[in-house]
Amino acid sequence: FASYYGDHMVLQKKPSGAVVWGHGELGAMVTVTLSGASGLIIMEKTAQVKGPSGTWTIILDPMDLGGPYALTAEQGLENVTLRDIYFGDVWLCSGQSNMAMTVLQVRPHSTEQAGSGREAPCMLLPLLQVVNASQELAAASRYPYVRIFAAAPARSDVELEDLEQIDLPWSIPTAAENLGHGNFTYFSAVCWLLGRYLYEALGFPIGLVEVAWGGTPIEAWSSRRALQACGLQEDMGSWVGKGGREAPQTSLWHSACFNLKFALCFAPPLSLTLSSSTSPHQHLSGPQTPSVLWNAMIHPLLNMTLRGVAWYQGEPSFPSPRAEQPPLAHQALTSPSFWGTGEANTILHTDQYNCTFPALIADWRWAFHTGSAGQTEPLLPFGFVQLSTYRRWSADDSFARLRWHQTADLGVVPNARMPNAFMAVAMDLGDEHSPYGSVHPRDKQNVAHRLLLGARAVVYGDKDLVFQGPYPTRAILEVTRGLLNVTYNQELICRQRDAQAFEVCCSSQASPCQWLPAPVVAVGSHTVTLALSGCRTLVLGLRYAWAEWPCEYQACPLYNPQGLPAPSFL
Repeated sequence: FASYYGDHMVLQKKPSGAVVWGHGELGAMVTVTLSGASGLIIMEKTAQVKGPSGTWTIILDPMDLGGPYALTAEQGLENVTLRDIYFGDVWLCSGQSNMAMTVLQVRPHSTEQAGSGREAPCMLLPLLQVVNASQELAAASRYPYVRIFAAAPARSDVELEDLEQIDLPWSIPTAAENLGHGNFTYFSAVCWLLGRYLYEALGFPIGLVEVAWGGTPIEAWSSRRALQACGLQEDMGSWVGKGGREAPQTSLWHSACFNLKFALCFAPPLSLTLSSSTSPHQHLSGPQTPSVLWNAMIHPLLNMTLRGVAWYQGEPSFPSPRAEQPPLAHQALTSPSFWGTGEANTILHTDQYNCTFPALIADWRWAFHTGSAGQTEPLLPFGFVQLSTYRRWSADDSFARLRWHQTADLGVVPNARMPNAFMAVAMDLGDEHSPYGSVHPRDKQNVAHRLLLGARAVVYGDKDLVFQGPYPTRAILEVTRGLLNVTYNQELICRQRDAQAFEVCCSSQASPCQWLPAPVVAVGSHTVTLALSGCRTLVLGLRYAWAEWPCEYQACPLYNPQGLPAPSFL
């Protein structure tokens, strides 16, 4: 069998057929049998070993959920049997260090809803109970049907057929041995929690495949095919556009803001500081070269039949504290000397993320559908985490821009450019005192819970489930009163009245744009009224929560009754 098949694994249940493949003697016939607990053969398939590398592939008939089963591959007098196999749903979890953060690193945030001094509380609501790592690890034994697998970090300049190395073979979850192996190793907290929540909601086996590496850009996870679709190609180790020219900066905008018929929106060019890797920690300082992670960590998995993907990637450059050091004080975490050490830059072309991310999704879907002989659905469900926070007082809006680009500049998903996708907003889950740096918030339970809601609604058809926060549908300008009435698509709950959460673009010309605060005058059931007293010229645009650190923990201004935050918009 190929490297990522083993005892305790979960294979995809019907309506899809699970793909199974392996290596053998060229020209030989391989017989694969699936047996029940009693030894009764349920299914038998044969395949010939073909190709230059000598591989065989079979597709199992679609199977009902459940188990345990045994899977045997026999060639001549040789045979290998894999045991304790279950059929359920298989999810791939990928990205960089926030996906690689393990269950060992989970910790609850203070439940106090405190402000930064510029807000006044509107309403205090109960928050999702977040437990610490020891409690989460202690509960692992209650979920023997959530099975976990982790590929080892690897890179390659060519597309590999199989994984070079495995960190964790298919396993039944245990506390210290696998879920809490170490920091930024295995097993992923976001992946585990999503799988556990899915199991609790659905009641059948869940297989989780972790493929993550900290400090890596989206370009490294993209095939050359996907990068070329965005006008990117590699030339002598540097990035250039087609024709040898530098890749063009794509415009932040391709349409006006959420149908604001009176406004056009403008944004100043983004300035990036690219930092080189100086950290020796391989889990937080991954390769930057285009396609090397696609080649070594994704391409080998394409034969796998999947139910969905969870993705957490996009953070900018940040350092990695040495493992042996004690948790750093808040002052150390925010000092220029600490952040100046630099970690692998993880955004090579920030202003092209609105192309590279949708292109990665579309390319992975095509590749997994083709690689599984059509068993993975062509619109493979794709969930992702929108960026959380980084530096509290930073005036840089790179994070805000990337959050916007993560939605293909449309604000919410699914949308026309990102169908069958769902997003977990995380900008209200900041963790300034995280010993791993504030770019690594430790509350992964809320992240996974929000992913779960999207999965249940988009993937599993729970049409009545609210899975995303309120989003504006229109804005009406009352010129004589100097007010702007913004209407949302859901009921609004105000948690903080932040004077700087909303901003309007005021200018007598199209550019440059002068963004000024638009204080909240009133919050109705579906409407926010803003004061435009500081805007004495034409109103050209409106934005919300457009900051690197837009609010305190679970205390952004606007939520829905289900506790989901309104996402930022421009």
